[in-house]
Amino acid sequence: MFNFTNVLQLVQSLEMMQLLGVDRVAIYKSDCSPETQRVLDYYTKKGLVEVIPWTISNHLKPSRGWLPMHGPGDIHYLGQIPALTDCVYRYMYQSRYVSLQDTDELILPQSVNSWSDLLPQLEKKYGVDKCYMFENNVFPNTVMLPLPASQKQQIESPGWKNVPGVNILAHLYHEPIIKKTHDSNFKVIVNPRAVFRPTVHGLLKSEKGCTWVHRNIARMYHTR
Repeated sequence: MFNFTNVLQLVQSLEMMQLLGVDRVAIYKSDCSPETQRVLDYYTKKGLVEVIPWTISNHLKPSRGWLPMHGPGDIHYLGQIPALTDCVYRYMYQSRYVSLQDTDELILPQSVNSWSDLLPQLEKKYGVDKCYMFENNVFPNTVMLPLPASQKQQIESPGWKNVPGVNILAHLYHEPIIKKTHDSNFKVIVNPRAVFRPTVHGLLKSEKGCTWVHRNIARMYHTR
């Protein structure tokens, strides 16, 4: 989380994670707005969020873009891979499963209502201690579709108008999935004790490898 100001989307994502039955959200923070800090303080006090100060920029020059040509540095994209590695090992004996995802991504079950119901389903279908891979479905925050009249009042809550950030409920346009990028654009839920080396998308080394989760079981919604 670097110079983060997207307060509304952060709150909506954290509330959705609670509905999904997530016990803890670890946020690696380099910098954020005062409004974002108040949100983090609230959810930290509530017991949902644990903020990890991410001070890698004090020691190295992180790249600001996911491609080196967009922002060269000593280490890739704000030190994302070291942060993921730290997360896996930090929670290795505290968490049964860890989801390695960004704040604008939500892994949503399609056939059940919570992760606690989803994970036994994944173990039964794909095997235990696997890396479960979820298809990336992008909902761009630059595109707006007409809202259904029945949902307009709920989605455009007056209380959100003065909150900075993206209202993820209002972005209904789904980008077509491009096959050539499909196999390298996903996020994962893993048993951290079966992981040796994570990367941005998936794992570089693990005990039992990775497997795709069918989109009818669960998929990732990415409002970016």
